[in-house]
Amino acid sequence: MNILYTAEAMATGDGRNGHSRTTDGKVAVPLSTPKELGGSGEGTNPEQLFAAGYAACFHSALRRVGTQARANIADSAVGAKVGIGSNDAGGFALAVTLEVSLPHLSRDEARTLADAAHQVCPYSNAVRGNIDVHVLVAED
Repeated sequence: MNILYTAEAMATGDGRNGHSRTTDGKVAVPLSTPKELGGSGEGTNPEQLFAAGYAACFHSALRRVGTQARANIADSAVGAKVGIGSNDAGGFALAVTLEVSLPHLSRDEARTLADAAHQVCPYSNAVRGNIDVHVLVAED
C-alpha cells in the first residue's frame, strides 16, 4: 500500500478516563467512560470519536462515488451510531449503523450509491468482517 497520510494520536491517563491528543494538537479531548458503562460521562469517549470519524470518512466516500456517477449529491449527510456491548468471548465488541441522506435522489439511486460508498470507504474496509455495520438510506 502506498500510504498518502498518517495521523498520530496519543492516549494518556487512565484509559477511558484519561486524555487523547493528536500530535499536531488539532484534537485534544478529555476522555471519560459513558454513564451507561458506569462512568461520569463528562468527557468524550472512543465510541464517539469513532462515530465522528466514520461518518466523515463514509460521507467523503459517498460524495466521491456520487460525483463519479454524476448524481445530485447536494445536501447529502451521513450519521453514524457506534454501539459497544459485551461479546461471547467475555470481552467487548462494536456495532455500527450508518444513516445516509441523499435528499435529491430516489431511494434506489441512494441505495446504489450507499452500497458503492461502503466498498470504497477506508473505515468500512477496515472493519469489514470484524464489526457489524448496517448502512441505512433515509426512510429505510
